[in-house]
Amino acid sequence: MMDLIGRVKAHPDYERVGMILCHNGVVRGTARDGRPVTELTVKADRARLAEIIAEMKGRPGIVEVLAEVREGKLRVGEDVMYVVVAGDLRENCFPVLEDAVNAIKRDVTKKTEV
Repeated sequence: MMDLIGRVKAHPDYERVGMILCHNGVVRGTARDGRPVTELTVKADRARLAEIIAEMKGRPGIVEVLAEVREGKLRVGEDVMYVVVAGDLRENCFPVLEDAVNAIKRDVTKKTEV
């Protein structure tokens, strides 16, 4: 996550940034329905991820959007996804973070809970 924040701070338009928002998704020990989870297998559509990032970067006030999705077998507590949004004002940044996370979860990742 710190690498992504460092990349934002090195952005040539960083002086336009008024905030950096971060999302760090981790493997939960329980599924949404309450069943116990011991591991999660994740596959990602990298092309779709790039499209989502490009779309989010085009929104008003946004300077940078970065995301990483880890693939393979991940255990409870391990990081699955990082999303970083940098922009001018909170009213521009918060919706982009939420939309980016939701789009990545919906369109990019395929998960199998064990």
